[in-house]
Amino acid sequence: MKPTAKKFDLSFEFFPPKTTEGMDKLREARAKLAKFNPEFFSVTFGAGGSTRDRTMDTVLEIQREGFQAAPHISCISSSKSEIRDLLQAYQAQGITRLVTLRGDIPSGEVSAGDFKYASELVAFIREETGNHFNIEVAAYPEFHPEARTPAADLLNLKRKVDAGANSAITQYFYNADAYFRFVDQCDALGINVPIVPGIMPIYNITQLARFSSVCGAEIPRWLKMRLEEYGEDMVSLRAFGIDVVSELCETLLAWGVPSLHFYTLNQSNIISNIIENVQD
Repeated sequence: MKPTAKKFDLSFEFFPPKTTEGMDKLREARAKLAKFNPEFFSVTFGAGGSTRDRTMDTVLEIQREGFQAAPHISCISSSKSEIRDLLQAYQAQGITRLVTLRGDIPSGEVSAGDFKYASELVAFIREETGNHFNIEVAAYPEFHPEARTPAADLLNLKRKVDAGANSAITQYFYNADAYFRFVDQCDALGINVPIVPGIMPIYNITQLARFSSVCGAEIPRWLKMRLEEYGEDMVSLRAFGIDVVSELCETLLAWGVPSLHFYTLNQSNIISNIIENVQD
């Protein structure tokens, strides 16, 4: 990879709110982020399909507003007939992009459903719908927490791409070198789809540490200690976080990443500041 000019696409991930107040806040956040002309908005899918209807409702509302919406589809606890019905419903509504994941296993869940791996779900979507959908899958620069080895994790991504994925969105990271090394390893393995960096803004250290412990994303020691130093001073912590994530994005863009995908947590102000910093 070589440094290039800063011209880039954007996408934003939301979760489907549980309340009317939450939906109003999401609409407000979406309106603020829409000014950046994103390639698409994605909407998450709860463990075991727990938000299926709310995901659908949110996706269709985004589409009615004139934006491309990409629902997440998870295979855990789903049967082929359930996934088939969901694909047909999205096709009928004109949805053309999916984020396809294995999904988290709900607490106490016994049955994994008809699909064990995301690669099986990607293959099924292609069998059922041909090339109707642009399929995004997940990638892990710092490796999936359940991966047996780094090599096995890379091979799992290759299986998803070979099954028909068009591109991948990474788990968030704060070490740009981890991303660059990962992309080089993907190239060496013949994984030749865009690998889009997932970007997580920093809202508070407690929340970030909890997310990272679950998904396996590393918080570098220097960053963790600086964030902890701010204590309850959220204004200063978030200002520092904006600087850190803005610098990360600038580094990624300088080396020619295809796009940036922001994990919004249904918020917009900090992300808007980051994008404006990068676009200056």
